[in-house]
Amino acid sequence: MLKDIHVDDDGLRFAATDDVLCNLSFDGRRIWSFWSVRDSSSFGASERTIAWPERLTLHLVGVTQLSIALGDGTTVFDKEVRFGDDDRRLTVVGRDGAPLGIDMYGKLVKTFETKEAAELTPLLDALETVLGLLQEQGLEAFPAYGTLLGAVREGTFLGHDNDADVGYVSEHSHPIDVIRESHRVQRAVERRGYATSRHSGGAFKIDVPDADGSIRGLDVFGGFFSEGHLALLGEIWAPYRTRVDLPARHGHARRSSTARAGRSGAAAGGDLRAGLAGAGPGVPLREGPGRPAPVRRVVPRHAGEPRARDHRYGLARLLPPYQPPHDISRHLHEREDPDTWVLDVGCGRGRDVRWLAKQGRPAVGLDYSGVAMDFIKAKAAEQGWPAELRTMNLLELRHVLSWGALLQARPGRRTVLARHLIDSTSPYGVDNFWRLVSMVLESGERVH
Repeated sequence: MLKDIHVDDDGLRFAATDDVLCNLSFDGRRIWSFWSVRDSSSFGASERTIAWPERLTLHLVGVTQLSIALGDGTTVFDKEVRFGDDDRRLTVVGRDGAPLGIDMYGKLVKTFETKEAAELTPLLDALETVLGLLQEQGLEAFPAYGTLLGAVREGTFLGHDNDADVGYVSEHSHPIDVIRESHRVQRAVERRGYATSRHSGGAFKIDVPDADGSIRGLDVFGGFFSEGHLALLGEIWAPYRTRVDLPARHGHARRSSTARAGRSGAAAGGDLRAGLAGAGPGVPLREGPGRPAPVRRVVPRHAGEPRARDHRYGLARLLPPYQPPHDISRHLHEREDPDTWVLDVGCGRGRDVRWLAKQGRPAVGLDYSGVAMDFIKAKAAEQGWPAELRTMNLLELRHVLSWGALLQARPGRRTVLARHLIDSTSPYGVDNFWRLVSMVLESGERVH
């Protein structure tokens, strides 16, 4: 229970002993959900405090009826509050006027609760397509994580969620086979016309255009058996007695009539359903503190690192028309023979690649950001720079090995540029960088 709740411009302060789910609303619309102990910090002897999500602070101007209801529906706070000196009603909407809410990752998004049922049609179509496609690939698929939680508990999508999740359990147990299978499924999805990106070796995301043109994610998580447990990437580690506990076998599988926004679909049964729904072992870690140690130990590589995001490069198009090169690229240009071509790993917005290309030196830029690469490629084509911009993620071994083989086969003397790369990636990324370098460079060629 929460009590002695205080609200101000910085956040909330309250007394809490148990960790309970709290749903915060402005003028009757849920904006944010948090756990009273897990998501807060100690404040003084007996109080706790939690700051407003960073993305929400930009909207905290005006007056609103602020209420906090616990997960069981009990209202523990319901008062009109004011943020700043403005008398207008506080609104949390996007530039297009669409209502927004904080999702489970702290981002301000168009959550399901802001949508009419008809607006979810594209996502439901994609969900049914992917479930059917996985079955065509010989895999018994089921709604997972938040999608299954919503179907089981509420009969629809979770209001504060904004994507859909699908899981399947592989017949394979070796990590390499699980990875190969996941990539095979991804290619089959892409042949259906969907754009995809990879979370990890065993999980990927499908981009589904929403009715309003925005993109929602449909995540496909692979699972497998290990050490008497079922691992479902990237968050479940649930005990399983034997392989026949898999819902698809020996009568454990069933098609439920669980409604999801007016449709029926597959739902996992037995122990797996209990684990996914939070009613037993393997509570989804989106509602917990972090991935279990056994999953990190058993699947340290093919569980993968979090996929690289494009967010920090989203403003690439706003760069000034000219930016001088960094000193390291000038040093490279002065030291290397004129016929040496450059591989810039982690080229970012392409500042050095552009400059080197303008000097007449062929250059290849690699970075994880598709947003930045697409923009810079268009500029290079428009202005005739001899620069090649490609997307590569150092945290995805398949990318590194593929590009290492392709670049090694190119003729001519080459050198590698890596400005502030080693200190900005993970140890796994550092290992993959040196793996790439060892494949691309010959004896006597240099890394800058």
